[in-house]
Amino acid sequence: MLLLVALASYLLGSLVAGVLYSRALGEDIRARDLPGGSGTYRQHGLAAALLVTAGDMLKGAAAVLLARWLTPGHTWVATLFVVLGHCYPVFFGFRGGGGIAPLLGALLVAAPVTLAGTVAAGLALIPLYRVTLQRRLGLNAVPFATAVAVPLGLLLAARFGGLPDLLAGGAAMAVRALHLLTGQKRPA
Repeated sequence: MLLLVALASYLLGSLVAGVLYSRALGEDIRARDLPGGSGTYRQHGLAAALLVTAGDMLKGAAAVLLARWLTPGHTWVATLFVVLGHCYPVFFGFRGGGGIAPLLGALLVAAPVTLAGTVAAGLALIPLYRVTLQRRLGLNAVPFATAVAVPLGLLLAARFGGLPDLLAGGAAMAVRALHLLTGQKRPA
């Protein structure tokens, strides 16, 4: 059953909403941008970006729900493979997105308290950082908030559940980030 969950999650992840949306319009977003919500926003506007983000989150949630049904206690396998499928989609030449939306969707089901606490901390830190430390440190607010919120998320996951899912999804995203940093060309 674990292999079935891994395969089904990977195939779900391979349905990259940004690519599907842009192809329905007769183009491929990856020729100009990344296929996630932010790339779709830049290329097609807010409504399209919300639709694409929701679709990618939905597949993450669906993969974890499938894992809960077939292999309770092993949702991390679904999280890992749905994010890997999104990053390296078999249907689109293994060229996908960064994996953020499917990870958020997976965590929404697997670890909602962890997700809510981590996102809330990040969102609270951004304006606080901007008015207090940004001028002195000169760093963008989002990486700073992420650097603080992620360790908090790990603590929340250890306490309220979802640590294996958070680590599995984070590992898949790290593989994608390393791949981008070490040679894969990003669209102009």
